[in-house]
Amino acid sequence: MNTSKQRNIPGTGNKNKNRCLSCGTTQNIGRRKYCSIDCRQKLRYALNIRTGLLMALNIRYATFYFTDMMIIMDVLPYGSGNIFSFTYPRSNGSKPAEDYRMMSAVLGNEWWAEKKRTNKHYLASRYVLNQAIRNELKTSRTVPFETEIPVIKESSLTYLKLSRSELKSPELEKLLKSAYRVQVKKHHPDLGGKPDAFRKIHQAYLDLVQWLENPSYIKRRGFPDKWFYDGTKNKWVQPTPYRNPNG
Repeated sequence: MNTSKQRNIPGTGNKNKNRCLSCGTTQNIGRRKYCSIDCRQKLRYALNIRTGLLMALNIRYATFYFTDMMIIMDVLPYGSGNIFSFTYPRSNGSKPAEDYRMMSAVLGNEWWAEKKRTNKHYLASRYVLNQAIRNELKTSRTVPFETEIPVIKESSLTYLKLSRSELKSPELEKLLKSAYRVQVKKHHPDLGGKPDAFRKIHQAYLDLVQWLENPSYIKRRGFPDKWFYDGTKNKWVQPTPYRNPNG
């Protein structure tokens, strides 16, 4: 297992371009976080189908991210004051999901070989963890923060050309009315617009008005630039939205 102290997030090879958080491509990515839903789902599947090793290592939290040169998985075992960082070199033409399959296969095979040799679960886990770079625990590395995400249809925001960040604005009611007026002028049937498009815009406005009267959120734990594993749920989740440093 190759290791390195490099700790870059996806896209650090070219900071001026946004990169897909699942494969790293910059082509046609625009302001999106993923090049496609399929790409995001493939990485999530590759991570979730191989959680057996994390369970064997008794991992509380883990993060996964990548650079152009390597993939990185940081893990925090239960009861440990150290983060263990595993890295694996990227293969030419491969995606991070494929490289992760290779890394997890190598680590998994070594765990089982040591378990068979010693007949001790904890010795096998210690053997694998000893191959990682050990770092003193720092809260910002692997312990996740919690993010509140508004429960609202993405299409409602799209029809009115609003962003999720604007839902936190103290002027949201004014923003909503203004956005609705702009779209009405473009799409009202009396002004040459299509009835079906106008109905969708009007429904989006009603949905957002209802949300404004009774805002609801779901809470997600994780990181904005790394995939996150929670040992209590035994599953990986995609990177969370970026936090607003001003709250």
